Amino acid sequence: MRNFEYQKADSVNAAVAAHAGQPSSFVAGGTTLLDLVKIDIMQPERVVDVNGLPLYDVEELDDGRLKIGAMVSNTDLAYHPTVVEKYAVLSEALLSGASTSLRNKATTAGNVMQRVRCPYFRDGVSACNKREPGTGCAAIGGHNRSVHAVLGTSDQCIASHPSDMCVAMAAIGAKVLVTGPDGEREIDFLDFHLLPGDSPEKEHALDADELITHVVLDAPIKGSRSTYLKLRDRASYQFALASSGVIVATEGNTIRDARIAMGGVATKPWRAREAEQALIGQPANEQSFKKAAEIAFKGATPYEHNAFKIPLGQQAVVRSLTNATAARA
Repeated sequence: MRNFEYQKADSVNAAVAAHAGQPSSFVAGGTTLLDLVKIDIMQPERVVDVNGLPLYDVEELDDGRLKIGAMVSNTDLAYHPTVVEKYAVLSEALLSGASTSLRNKATTAGNVMQRVRCPYFRDGVSACNKREPGTGCAAIGGHNRSVHAVLGTSDQCIASHPSDMCVAMAAIGAKVLVTGPDGEREIDFLDFHLLPGDSPEKEHALDADELITHVVLDAPIKGSRSTYLKLRDRASYQFALASSGVIVATEGNTIRDARIAMGGVATKPWRAREAEQALIGQPANEQSFKKAAEIAFKGATPYEHNAFKIPLGQQAVVRSLTNATAARA
């Protein structure tokens, strides 16, 4: 049994200070941290409880953006009236993730920080560069079907990012606000999660001892509709094999603006910018959607058991674009 020190923080600065100086972890809902501690993948010497911090508000800003406190639960965020009305893609993504009991505990910042579900990472003994740099990646030559990626991979790691919420936020556009020993700063959401490259153990752009305090969503695109589609083995409770979060604005039947993000198929929440650009000025029809879906997976690298994710992911993009534009009729 591993011992650790527990400390409860009553302010953001106190939490940052308590985290410094030794291997530490912040705990809020604990839906990822406690699992990984139990299986000895994470071994914090100190756990800093941030449940007492005043970060539970969802606030509409004067410029139309939405500021979400780090401690807002996935359930509260999914059912928040502004999110339901103006960010349907986010509400749908949150409600497609995990179970009701987990959503009640899981927090916004915790969801952003959740770690991969690759069994070779979590078993504690297999070769895994993310868990133990330099040991190799057992997934590349092993069973790599459901929680492994075809986009953003490297010869060091092919684990897919597990979050539904983060896919929606990647489509919307957002800033992650953090506080650390050197003060406050913001990180563009698309830059927050890192590709594995040659250093898969580095998963995010946080500096040492920094704490996420808020996520600020971009203002909604005027006249747009959005939706999230998640394809998985088991609808009741499972991670995505492929998912698609889209936002589409049209004038008549012509696409004026579009956002496409994908999950289950990439090593980070994946924004398909080239596919978005291909849609602008095109008719909102199946032919346009299929072309965009093909572009979205350009450069994908299939592995032995997950090549099916490329056509499946393309279908997810086409279906979600179809659903978003059909909702305008």
